[in-house]
Amino acid sequence: MGIGKGLTSYGDSEFSLFIRRVFSKSMGLTDTDLQRPVVGICNTWSELNSCHRHFREVAEAVKRGVWQAGGLPLEFPTISLGEIFLSPTSMLYRNLMAMDTEEMIRAQPLDGVVLLGGCDKTVPAQLMAAASANIPTIMVTGGPMLSGYYQGDRLGACTDCRRFWMEYRAGSLSEEELRILEGALCPSAGHCMVMGTASTMASLTEALGMSLPGCAAIPAPLSERLRLAEESGRQIVALIERDIRPAQIMTPEAFENAIRVLMAIGGSTNAVIHLVAIAGRLGIPLPLDRFDALSRETPVLVDIRPSGRFHMEDLAEAGGIPAVMKVLAPLLHLQALTVTGKTVGENLQAFPVSRGREEVIASLEKPFQPEGGLAIVRGTLAPEGAVIKQSAMSPQFFHHRGRAVVFSSIADLAARIDDPNLEIGPEDIMVLQNAGPVGAPGMPEAGFLPIPKKLLQQGVRDIIRISDARMSGTAFGSVVLHVSPEAAVGGPLALVQTGDEIELDLPHRRLDLLVSEAELQARRARWKPPERPYQRGYGRLFLDHVLQAHQGCDFDFLTAHP
Repeated sequence: MGIGKGLTSYGDSEFSLFIRRVFSKSMGLTDTDLQRPVVGICNTWSELNSCHRHFREVAEAVKRGVWQAGGLPLEFPTISLGEIFLSPTSMLYRNLMAMDTEEMIRAQPLDGVVLLGGCDKTVPAQLMAAASANIPTIMVTGGPMLSGYYQGDRLGACTDCRRFWMEYRAGSLSEEELRILEGALCPSAGHCMVMGTASTMASLTEALGMSLPGCAAIPAPLSERLRLAEESGRQIVALIERDIRPAQIMTPEAFENAIRVLMAIGGSTNAVIHLVAIAGRLGIPLPLDRFDALSRETPVLVDIRPSGRFHMEDLAEAGGIPAVMKVLAPLLHLQALTVTGKTVGENLQAFPVSRGREEVIASLEKPFQPEGGLAIVRGTLAPEGAVIKQSAMSPQFFHHRGRAVVFSSIADLAARIDDPNLEIGPEDIMVLQNAGPVGAPGMPEAGFLPIPKKLLQQGVRDIIRISDARMSGTAFGSVVLHVSPEAAVGGPLALVQTGDEIELDLPHRRLDLLVSEAELQARRARWKPPERPYQRGYGRLFLDHVLQAHQGCDFDFLTAHP
């Protein structure tokens, strides 16, 4: 324990310890300090990650707690992934951040670590790293923004980013109005205040037991978040003393709890990929069918956008994720251990019964929707599965057969989507190919295909869209995502042609391409994989080793069973 852990190799261990003390004292540390357990504070603050702009203050609060509990807090940086600022997509770099974080945890003399994350891919990357490094760990998420306002309307980024942009494309919103909205949609520090991927992953971190109860929903600017960060600093020292590690917390039962919460909050489709990847680091199988089975049994209990009406600050006022889990308690594994050192059941027993706000969190007897927010479909178009946020789609498309209108790539989509000569109607099905992990590359959030202007001008605001891409958790509509295997590796999606019929049958969880097997075999014989965009560097590593969506898109050599 302490600064003598994992000595640098000079061929003389006594010298290694001596020189480490020398350089430690150059930072003003004393012999007393160097006898304390070392707590690494992984701070992903970055001026290219707007969601994390308040993390310096959060880190200081964590440090206070570590000092109070008798630990030595030492802050260190890693890669930080700002969703909006990365090209071609932050998902391309999730695994790189996970590798960076894991190796820095392993390489440095840390007895425990506090991970500070918030934006979409940072939290799953850090949890993947924590699972692999497996030293005492606690997660502190940055919290959601406060709501913005425009002409009396309450705004939620980035659900309203997409809604207003759609209206701008339709011609019903002016350039001047759009510019005013730019300054109103993100009014404070924090990540998106709707149940996008950031809020979802924060919620699931809490459900997994890897952050303190209440952490997910507290708005970023509130002093309560700093108090919780300080408490997390104290608690990591307790975890070190008791030697409680992530593998003892993130068990199969904990993942089932997280999936239940995911379904109850109407969470992001991206969470499916991330949970599978985190579980894979621990050797825990998490097949897509398990997500669907739990969704069938777990109703939507939280009325939060984009599936409902409210924002994260409303959920915080209603009691946050502990209040949701208290309602879900009959369906949860209450014996699962958490970073409090207590079980889920013990944590919930200490939580107040209710703070009111029944309009935000429903009961099991009267849920907002009878099934969970997400559904998994399979069929001839998606043999390994595809994901739908059923809580945010149009009911008229639950069972639909339509003509495919195919776009061969994201570039093809951008070039033709607003062509007035594009043959497409509101009953057709838009299909995007080669936007998956390998094809795009990196599986960007391109699955929320823009509705063609010609249809927007006719009043159309939803249409079935199918792709091997992802979409933002803040998005909405009748969108089928993560089709696996993807088109770029020869999945059936690669064989779809404009004019083919596709049938979506959500109640029976089917997605089928209605083309004869003989015709598909003929198309397959003519198919050629697209040219790969990277021949060297990290991009080449990614293309050579990334797993498919149903496997979590981790690298094959990073899973518990490579």
